Amino acid sequence: MTLALRQVSLRLGERVLLAPFSLDVAAGDIVTLMGPSGSGKSSLLSFIGGDLAGAVTATGEVLVEGVAVTSLAPERRHIGRLFQDDFLFPHMTVAENLLFGMGGEDRGARMALALVEAGLEGFAARAPHTLSGGERSRVALLRSLLAEPKVMLLDEPFAKLDAELRQAMRGLVFRSLATRKIATLLVSHDPSDAPAGGRLLRISPTGELRDD
Repeated sequence: MTLALRQVSLRLGERVLLAPFSLDVAAGDIVTLMGPSGSGKSSLLSFIGGDLAGAVTATGEVLVEGVAVTSLAPERRHIGRLFQDDFLFPHMTVAENLLFGMGGEDRGARMALALVEAGLEGFAARAPHTLSGGERSRVALLRSLLAEPKVMLLDEPFAKLDAELRQAMRGLVFRSLATRKIATLLVSHDPSDAPAGGRLLRISPTGELRDD
């Protein structure tokens, strides 16, 4: 499950956000991209995910497992996302949130097992508003993973968590992605979010990507 970007660039009008670059993320690897607010980090993830809108324009190619997906609709790219906010459906139970987007006849059994593995056994019938911040974050992670993405994009998913919960969620997220061998691109403004030993890239003032 690999991600490849080929000669991708982003512009905001005449301003270059990201100069043309290419990047490969292998199965199970997490590459972290850092830069200040407004540098194009989230816009890059939107371009990869297929939902880039507004004044930012992008060029280049996105490949998932060697297949070009740049012209495909977001739901056909097999790309998962995690954001700062969990975006759980408030009118659905935990189980219904997790089942949303899942396929297969055994999806109920897979959902139940995922809840146990995440320490959420017995939470299936709960409503999102009854959960703590950490519990909501775990449900959001499970929902993304149960959709069986080939690539994962992490858009500062730990930014709103307190220090203790942040560390716990990092561990859970990184272990889950490594176990499933999902290629992952993480954007953050906090160097401590980057997994130990992983590749870290910074956006320069001129929009170039440089290894930290």
